[in-house]
Amino acid sequence: MFIMKIDDLKKVCVVGGGAMGRQIALNTAIHGYEVCVNDAIPAVLDKVMAWEGDYLAGRVAKEKMTHEQADAVKARFHVAPELKDAVAGAGLVIEAVLEDKTIKADFYTNVNRLVDKNVILASNASNLVSSNFKDCVENPARLTNFHYFNPALVMKLVEVVKAEHTSEDTVEFLMEFARRCGKTPIRLNKEIDGFVVSRILRVIKDEAFSLVEQGIVSPQDLDLGCELGLGHPMGPFKLNDLTGIDLTYDIYKRRYKESGVKPAGYDIIESMYNKHEWGRKTGKGFYDYSADVKKSK
Repeated sequence: MFIMKIDDLKKVCVVGGGAMGRQIALNTAIHGYEVCVNDAIPAVLDKVMAWEGDYLAGRVAKEKMTHEQADAVKARFHVAPELKDAVAGAGLVIEAVLEDKTIKADFYTNVNRLVDKNVILASNASNLVSSNFKDCVENPARLTNFHYFNPALVMKLVEVVKAEHTSEDTVEFLMEFARRCGKTPIRLNKEIDGFVVSRILRVIKDEAFSLVEQGIVSPQDLDLGCELGLGHPMGPFKLNDLTGIDLTYDIYKRRYKESGVKPAGYDIIESMYNKHEWGRKTGKGFYDYSADVKKSK
C-alpha cells in the first residue's frame, strides 16, 4: 500500500472539537502543520477558536512563545463545519469523536467517501479498537488507533497500535508523526481493548473503587496515597474528574454488558452520572470545581 512520506505531510484534519480533539489539533499546529478541526456542532467550533486564542495569549504572556510564533500558529489553525471542507487536502485524519461505536462507524463510513483511499485514518479512541470500523473503509491498512493522553498539549506519550489490518507503513508513519509533534510514541504489536496504559490504570481504579466502596478510605485520601506514596501526578479519582465521569460511565456500562459483572465502583459512577456530576467539565465530581467553572464563563 502506498503511504505518503512523512516529509510530504502538510495538512492534518482533526474531527471532534472536544477537550482532546482541540488539544491534539493545536499541538499539531504548534509543530508546524496546517490543521483543520471539524465538529458536527457549530457552537463547539466557536468554543475551539475562543479557546485557541486564549491559550496562545497565555503562552505569550508567560513568555513561552513570542507574538510572532503565536500568530504563525493561528495562521495554521482552522475550523470547518463541513467534513468535506475539513478533510480536503489532508494526508492524515485524526478522529476524536464521542466514544460511541455507532457514531464512530457513521464517521468512518462518511469520511471514506470524502478522502483518497491512501489517506491515513487514526482514531484517538482508548476503548474502541479500530477493527470495529475496518469494514467501514476501503483499504483498512491505513486505519488504526493513535491514542493521545489528556491533557494532550502536555502529556508526551502516544500509543500506536499495529492491528492485524494495519500496515507497517501506517504504523511507522504515525510513530514518526508523533515524534515530530513532540511526543514519545510506544508501539503495540497487537490490538487489545484499552491498549497498555489504560489496562494498567484499570487495575488501579478497580482496586481504588473497591477500597472506597468498603468504606476503608475516602476518594480524596486514596488520591493522596497514590500521589505521595506512589509518586503519581494525580490519584485515580482526580484523574476521573479530569477525563470525565460521563466517559467512565460509558466504559463501565460496556464492561458490565460484556461481562455481566458490575465493575467495582459502577454504582458510584452511575449515581454521579445521573446527578450530572461529571468532574471538571460540570464543576463537580469527586472534587468541587465550581469556582473554576465560574472563572471560565
